[in-house]
Amino acid sequence: MSDSWFDDDDEGGGKMSFLEHLDELRKRIIRALVSLCLGIAIAAFFIDDIYSFVMLPLRQALRPGETMIYTYPTEAFMLYIRIAVIAGLFIAAPLIFWQVWLFVAPALYTKERRYAIPFVVLSSVGVISGAAFSHYVAFPLMWKFFASFSSELVSFMPRIEDSFSLYMRMLLGMAAIFQMPALVFFLARMGVVNARWMARQFKYAILVIFIVAAVITPSSDMASQAIVAVPMIGLYIISIGIAWMFGKKKKAEDEL
Repeated sequence: MSDSWFDDDDEGGGKMSFLEHLDELRKRIIRALVSLCLGIAIAAFFIDDIYSFVMLPLRQALRPGETMIYTYPTEAFMLYIRIAVIAGLFIAAPLIFWQVWLFVAPALYTKERRYAIPFVVLSSVGVISGAAFSHYVAFPLMWKFFASFSSELVSFMPRIEDSFSLYMRMLLGMAAIFQMPALVFFLARMGVVNARWMARQFKYAILVIFIVAAVITPSSDMASQAIVAVPMIGLYIISIGIAWMFGKKKKAEDEL
């Protein structure tokens, strides 16, 4: 199916059969995977710089004389591969989000399709912002907390596999959480949520936020959970504003 659906008037996209939907999904998945492979190739070219950037907060928490270790022959090599894949995912994020939008666009009205760029921008900024918050704020604070138990009797020498797994868990978790404004933007345009409903659910949202924070953070202390929960609360408030600005108005429904 071509991208000619952007020429439709007031109606939703052209009606597609089930097989046509599957073919469209296949096409978007293939293009997203090609974008991901391109991102991984770019990341692999700069892998040494990316590796140093990722490992910086890990090294900074170590005391003089302490170092990171690996105990399996392939552990350090596989770390480079995993870093290249994760970095490639972030590099390709705008193109992947664009393919997501092109897949759902046929279900929208023509006037709603002009929000493609805001959706892609919000999603991409959310990924970058979440990753940056995790790398510069959330993860270093928690990593320093774990490293603070090192003493003259007990030396902190973490395995790079365990350390990076924790880093990646925080990074992907925060990148997903920072998608809240983009998700609310899409749902508001579809008429699924609105600002008034979100404001009424605020107390329940706070509960869910702290549950999610407890799942993402490896530490059970409230301070670590608050580091994750506070920006989530801020994102929820921002999302209420986005729903108010871009949500469907009831005026159109009243005229039916």
